[in-house]
Amino acid sequence: MGALERLLVLGAGTGQLGLLAAAKARGLFVIAVDRDPTAPGFRHAHRRAIVSVEDEPALERLAEAARIDGVIAPGADWPVGPAARIAARLGLAHPVSPETAVLSTSKLRQREKLAEAGVPQPRWQVVSRPDQVVGVPCVVRPPDRQGPRTRALVRSSRELRAAIAAALRSSRLGLALVEELVEEPVVTVSAFSRDGVFHPLAVTDRAPLAHVWESCHAQAATVMAARATRALGIREGPTVTQLLVGGGRPRVLELSARIGGGHEPELCQAAVGVDLHALALSAALGEPVSAKELRTKRCAGGACVRFLDGTCSPDGLVEAESLPGIEWVRVHGDTDRAGAVLATGGSPAEALERATQAAECIRFRPPHAQAV
Repeated sequence: MGALERLLVLGAGTGQLGLLAAAKARGLFVIAVDRDPTAPGFRHAHRRAIVSVEDEPALERLAEAARIDGVIAPGADWPVGPAARIAARLGLAHPVSPETAVLSTSKLRQREKLAEAGVPQPRWQVVSRPDQVVGVPCVVRPPDRQGPRTRALVRSSRELRAAIAAALRSSRLGLALVEELVEEPVVTVSAFSRDGVFHPLAVTDRAPLAHVWESCHAQAATVMAARATRALGIREGPTVTQLLVGGGRPRVLELSARIGGGHEPELCQAAVGVDLHALALSAALGEPVSAKELRTKRCAGGACVRFLDGTCSPDGLVEAESLPGIEWVRVHGDTDRAGAVLATGGSPAEALERATQAAECIRFRPPHAQAV
């Protein structure tokens, strides 16, 4: 038996759990890195490294010493850049070039590139001082950080200065990105590109604490996501694109050259029977992807990922898992995203209803709570 292919996975948090489990199940030798020694994804790794995914020199030394066959950055934006650059320096196959990866990790560069290509997006501007004048309401965030904690919704001028100052402190570039706040529906397009051809896989509506498939805006959103993907020069590998869809003219909120970190691959498998984790692994290892692997089929009338909000120990998991249409219930113990429920149904509305009912069965107990 030959040596196992060695895959370096940047990140071992909740956003990387599915990919790590898929890599281990496939028989790869998995090397996972995360600065958190308690990261839940480490349980799927053959080797773990307590290293920040922002420490690119340390990541490259690790990759070279481990003689990896591929590197992947699932579920988070910033590591996409280091993954692409490390692959290029080590002469490894990779779905995106370092230049293209920058457009995924820097939302400022992405906004500029989309504007050059005429791709519709919300109004935006860059500021470098807390006292700069901008219109409200707006969203303020650093252009090179990810996650809901980095964004501030500003609805009055009184909140603006503090929000910009916080974004400037968080930014690696010392800049803040101020974007128009638009109260419109948001959809997410999970897709995979092969030989320059964009293959949409699942288009979901964003509901409170949930992603619901299939969106009624799927056709228009897919066309715009394909335009954005081409504009950024992405010809291979997975992408996840978020779009505003109000007024019948989709606008691109952001595009990431990776699989989603909110169980989008699992929803894709349940909804259309496509293994997005397998596709992402093949892309990271330079393996060909066949047309058959990208062929979608409707496996359910609707599907929904419903996120759990809570901390500490949960009750009610068995009850939730026993409900009709529940594919799985997972609890991560993460303060940002405690877990999730995946449900299917005869329609998107039924899938959402089932997922919500299961989520309501789960109750999080405070530490040391005593049964009454």
